[in-house]
Amino acid sequence: MAAAAELKLLEKSLGLSRGNKYSAQGEGQIPVLQTNNGPSLTGLTTIATHLVKEANKEYLLGSTAEEKATVQQWLEYRVTRVDRQSSKEDIHTLLKDLNLYLEDKVYLTGYNFTLADILLYYGLHRFIVDLTVQEKEKYLNVSRWFCHIQHYPGVRQHLSSVVFIKNRLYTNSH
Repeated sequence: MAAAAELKLLEKSLGLSRGNKYSAQGEGQIPVLQTNNGPSLTGLTTIATHLVKEANKEYLLGSTAEEKATVQQWLEYRVTRVDRQSSKEDIHTLLKDLNLYLEDKVYLTGYNFTLADILLYYGLHRFIVDLTVQEKEKYLNVSRWFCHIQHYPGVRQHLSSVVFIKNRLYTNSH
């Protein structure tokens, strides 16, 4: 999904009604937002953070210094790791690492829903939607987190719902 489309989804989920105009620059199609009262903003995480502040939902950026740093870490991870995945092998490595990280967490920062959860959900959607039942079971913690985020009010919107089976069909015999 193009970054501009993700930012429009984010706007809607934040309750921002006026549609911003986005353009893209360079080979990487980096999103650019021309603001009404200042210079243009460049980059997915920069624009997303701006939108959160514009919607007066700063709690999505973290409430403590540590949580704010963790949100920034995951936003950076989204742009540097998730967006650059191309091979199926790279995607499975990423999902394996994320699965291990989410073992004892509800959300990426622990127990609070943040912008990091929203943007990582949008970034992973194209990969998760193509996973087989067996692969979803292999990445059980990612599947749990993803299913939870897609049901969070206003997040999924028009994106296809990914079906997860609640009872395990396969045993861990690999």
